[in-house]
Amino acid sequence: MTRSRTYLDHNATTPLRQEARAAMLSALDLCGAPSSVHADGRVVRKLVEAARHDVADLVGALAKNVVFCASATEANNLALNLDWQRPGKPPLRRMAVSSVEHASVLNGVRPQGTELDLLPVDGNGVLDLNALEGRLSAWHERGETGLVSVMLANNETGVVQPVAEIAARVREAGSLFHCDAAQAAGKISCLINEIGADLLTISSHKLGGPLGAGALVLASDSLHQPNALIRGGGQEKGLRAGTENVPALAGFGAAARAAARELAAYGQESLALRSTLEAALRDASPDIVLFGEGVRRLPNTLNFAEPGMAAETTLIALDLEGISVSSGSACSSGKVKVSHVLTAMGVAPALAGSALRVSLGRETTVQEIEFFVAAWKRLRKNLHDRRHRAA
Repeated sequence: MTRSRTYLDHNATTPLRQEARAAMLSALDLCGAPSSVHADGRVVRKLVEAARHDVADLVGALAKNVVFCASATEANNLALNLDWQRPGKPPLRRMAVSSVEHASVLNGVRPQGTELDLLPVDGNGVLDLNALEGRLSAWHERGETGLVSVMLANNETGVVQPVAEIAARVREAGSLFHCDAAQAAGKISCLINEIGADLLTISSHKLGGPLGAGALVLASDSLHQPNALIRGGGQEKGLRAGTENVPALAGFGAAARAAARELAAYGQESLALRSTLEAALRDASPDIVLFGEGVRRLPNTLNFAEPGMAAETTLIALDLEGISVSSGSACSSGKVKVSHVLTAMGVAPALAGSALRVSLGRETTVQEIEFFVAAWKRLRKNLHDRRHRAA
């Protein structure tokens, strides 16, 4: 990503921090496997464990409870394994997730025959707590417990869920709570004890680390998983086999350390920029709809639509202007499709098909916001001029 372009798609991925780059380059100069007992192996093992402590500090966990994975998607799939063993607790038999979860949760690996209960959200995208309570009560009546997975913040709308209240209800019902914090980490506080999660997912490249690294964080080492997704040499305490990607983890740790240090300032600065952007868009486009505006959102995220302006056309036009943003969701072919998140929120297909997501980063400037608004105004004027001529 060059600075000649205006990059406003930080929820997809964010530029590599200089601290992470330096840590990775240093690690690339080393030779040794972290599991080797000789001196070379011990050197790289020290790097991995330092990264584990940095990631743990970001979420207020113990380093020994951080399981490194190749991505947040892999971490989510590991979390959704119902074979988690808890002292004095019955086996997990059921699974419920919110209807606005990331595809890695909605389509993740599940034990064969396990039904996935989708929990509805309201018009702002916030989980229906009564529906959750009803599902937990139904499990209790059958003498069952299960796993509930609800993300901390939505990757498309930025809407923040009431995870502490969700966790309290899940815990009271004797079930297990997983929280996908991949989009939230580095943007808002993600302390695992404040969230109340038993399992927490975070991602490296969402907070300025490299692609190819993620982590599943356990609230307690009393949780045991006998059936890892990737089995082999027993790395990561048997929860994730395979020689650790030392350079990526070194970068992950450095990025986590920097993100923790800058968290408060980042939140204030990005919220100020987003507020400026929202005000400018409302002034330019009185008919726009801001999704999730009535509730707490990530400070950097804005998802909006103007009726009649198709997202795919607008994305292409903005790209030609040198601006990178995104729409509701992109499938593997790269084509825009209607967002399942907005659909779950009850947004009409026509309006959802116009949705754009603008997500700001730590390097975003006022000038880039102004450039985006100017480009948006030109595109909107061109559309209205064409409609006028056609009429």
